[in-house]
Amino acid sequence: MAKRCVGVILFDGFQLLDVFGPVDLLSALPDRYDVRFVGLDGDPVKSSPGISVSVTDRRDTAPEPDIVLVPGGLGTRSLVQDQPFLTWLAEYASRASLITSVCTGSALLAAAGLLDGYRATSNKRAFDWVTTQGENVDWVRQARWVEDRNRWTSSGVAAGMDMTAALIRHLDGPEAAEKVTTFLELEVQTDSTRDPFAR
Repeated sequence: MAKRCVGVILFDGFQLLDVFGPVDLLSALPDRYDVRFVGLDGDPVKSSPGISVSVTDRRDTAPEPDIVLVPGGLGTRSLVQDQPFLTWLAEYASRASLITSVCTGSALLAAAGLLDGYRATSNKRAFDWVTTQGENVDWVRQARWVEDRNRWTSSGVAAGMDMTAALIRHLDGPEAAEKVTTFLELEVQTDSTRDPFAR
């Protein structure tokens, strides 16, 4: 079975757990997923908490993705106005068979036009802001994550791990999902509609 290339989009002000929660799950199946960190250039990218992360690929030379993961974080607030970034994201992500986001990463997908005609969710504390992005998105306030065809979007931060476990279950079966969550000693939420934070 060929590995799936996962292109994780890094930008200044991304949320660490939005990235490394899902990445820890995917990396527990190294024979199935090749995780790449895609940045503007070759320089390390500074997260919201201030920790810098090295990239593996520049945006202009990133390998063809099978899955794209867009995290949230404070950096999304300015990026929704960054047309060159949104144009690149739309082009890059459209080449993937699955487009995913965690938290306010869905605001970037929406601003890039990648959620038009899809159901999606996001972080509840930022939900009212996120839903101003995009023109034709069916936003779902109460959802741990939303799967609509090849678009998967999760609620805030830690919900990205639940979504990723569900994605692994969808792609590789329940045994693979059980293997990675047991390895991480992670008790995931398996009901995508259970969202106590929507209240």
